[in-house]
Amino acid sequence: MSNRPLAAAGRLVPLLRAGLIAGIVIAAAAYPLVALTGLGAKATAHAVDQKTRVLKTALPAETSYVYGPDGKTVLTMFYEEYRQYTKLSDMSPNIQQAIVAAEDSRFYQHHGVDPKGVARAFVSNARSGGSQGASTLTMQYVRMALRDSATTPKEVQEATQQTSIRKVKEMRMALDLEKELSKEQIMERYLNSAYFGHRAYGIYAASEIFFSKTPKDLTPVEAATLAGLVKSPSEYDPADSDQKEATGRRNYVLDRMSQLGYLSPDSAAAAKSEPIRLKLTTPPHDCAAVAEKYNSWGFACDYLKNWWSAQPAFGANRLERMDNLRRGGYRIVLSLDPKIQGAAEKSVGAKEATGSPFANGIVVSEPGTGRVKAMAVNRTYSLDLADNPQSSNPEAGPKVKANYPNTVAPLLGGGDLAGYQAGSTFKMFPMLAALDSGMTLSTSFNAPYRYRSEVYDGWSPSNASGAMTGQQTMWSGFGKSVNTYFVWLEEKVGADRAVRLAEQLGLRWRTDVDRDHASPDKAKKWGAFTLGVSDATPLEMANAYAAIAADGRYCEAIPVQAIMNRDGTPATYATPGGLHREVAKPRCRQVVGADAARAATDAARCPTGDTPARGSCGGWSTADSVRGTVGRPVAGKTGTTDSTRSAWFVGYTPELAAASFISDPDNPFNAVGDGQSQIPIKAVSETLRDGLKGTPTRQFTPPSDAIVG
Repeated sequence: MSNRPLAAAGRLVPLLRAGLIAGIVIAAAAYPLVALTGLGAKATAHAVDQKTRVLKTALPAETSYVYGPDGKTVLTMFYEEYRQYTKLSDMSPNIQQAIVAAEDSRFYQHHGVDPKGVARAFVSNARSGGSQGASTLTMQYVRMALRDSATTPKEVQEATQQTSIRKVKEMRMALDLEKELSKEQIMERYLNSAYFGHRAYGIYAASEIFFSKTPKDLTPVEAATLAGLVKSPSEYDPADSDQKEATGRRNYVLDRMSQLGYLSPDSAAAAKSEPIRLKLTTPPHDCAAVAEKYNSWGFACDYLKNWWSAQPAFGANRLERMDNLRRGGYRIVLSLDPKIQGAAEKSVGAKEATGSPFANGIVVSEPGTGRVKAMAVNRTYSLDLADNPQSSNPEAGPKVKANYPNTVAPLLGGGDLAGYQAGSTFKMFPMLAALDSGMTLSTSFNAPYRYRSEVYDGWSPSNASGAMTGQQTMWSGFGKSVNTYFVWLEEKVGADRAVRLAEQLGLRWRTDVDRDHASPDKAKKWGAFTLGVSDATPLEMANAYAAIAADGRYCEAIPVQAIMNRDGTPATYATPGGLHREVAKPRCRQVVGADAARAATDAARCPTGDTPARGSCGGWSTADSVRGTVGRPVAGKTGTTDSTRSAWFVGYTPELAAASFISDPDNPFNAVGDGQSQIPIKAVSETLRDGLKGTPTRQFTPPSDAIVG
């Protein structure tokens, strides 16, 4: 406080000693302060009125909870301030009485400002030059509410700066607030806003962190301990090895509770003789804190964060959306299915060790909704990379750690990693584009071992085997993965059309090379697109194939089945037409005709050893063990890259679509080898089998005669 306000306060001492009524005390105190700063009364009233409107609706930051699909199992939390809003009826009277005793013994007598407290503070400060406060619980709540509702650093500073003007405004707002809210409402808001130390904001967090219980169960000793913290959480921290200061402060509160009639003298004395018994709890925070039992769910949690940061419903930009996640008090239920997730984890864990440089991952998506049902990879979700070996990439520096066994990298998709070359799984896109453009499954071509493409400037791709040479249709060409057939087919439909269709099915180009080839002026010449030279993620591929299983209806990938606001209502977003839709609801659109999708599925039954409804697979296929393992109708496609640097399989039934890969995320030139190419096939087959065990078998809908040809 400057010298001039101190002098002014000193001149008011005789008036204050006279015991003037509250209105006169406040007016006498406020007037010289306002006048000395040149702030007009009209401007002050306007500013206060604005802030009062904010205070009526201001809600403190609240923790967002992430639940398993049962809606009950807490997987983790997101918070800037760990807090869960609690109704006064769910708080013990002990904590209400203790906070009054500790902070504002005349709370139920004054109307927002305590004239006796103001007089005492002014007199004391004028005599000693100190800064004794006179803040009531209502005034303290005003300060906290202004802080919590602040949207700029300036507003935060204005809410907390130690100035006479701020204090005067605080008094005025406290008086106004008590005309609008009852004492019980103010008490509830105060106890939900106060900071108790150890990242505990509000009484729910304080009760849990210090005593591992709810506010309803606090004893007088526990309540007094917590109430004593508000004045100075660090000075009176009971978690310190020396509890002397904390015990002294607690005993002061217990004495005040006795003096105010909340405790009998004997009860207060008995309580003071007790030691402070803590039962400390550290609440989980962010995805790295997911319990060990659910460690593999950390990758789905990480995907949730990335998905959330892209949703306009939660803010104008990434920072605002993440701030909203950590402060908004949402209740988020993941879409993972424990049975399917368990099957996926078992499969990838058995195929490739956690300590392998090769990542074997799988994503399972639900056709018709886009909901992610499983995300698993042979890695431990952890920020601790201390024991990871050096990266297998020879171009990486000597201090660069590998991504195994621990990582938080989004290896399965949903983040900023480009993914992995997906090989012949991309043949689905030109085939589907051809079918949707009017071509038939019987479209035939005498595919040579090597094919020279004039459309693609003399490019001459070849097949993996001479056994693929000969007359092929979409069924046999897809089942055997005949490169030359699909280059020819792509010429007929147009590579650009296949590229645009892949984009409509959710694929994104994240490398400079892919973006360049996919550009409108170059896509027509991207002949190698059908061979899967572009990077893709398992999340994208599972969701793209899920659209084919859903008769051509593409649904955006989504990691949740429900998102509730802090008031229990579903989180929504505004559509361009002005309607409000739930954020967690599927967002689907028809990308290709249903008959084209059914025809593509009929051809895609050939690689798996299944029997198509209409055509012939040509005698053999690339993954003929899949049908026997899954034990129900199944379609899909294998994919490998040059020198088998990565291997893929994407498979689907009417109920689920799954994409699995194996590759070295650190070094794409570290080839997995032909011997490893069966791993994704087995991962998808076993996951579909075990994930669907006990569910009714559904059949694929056959394509029409017109599209069979």
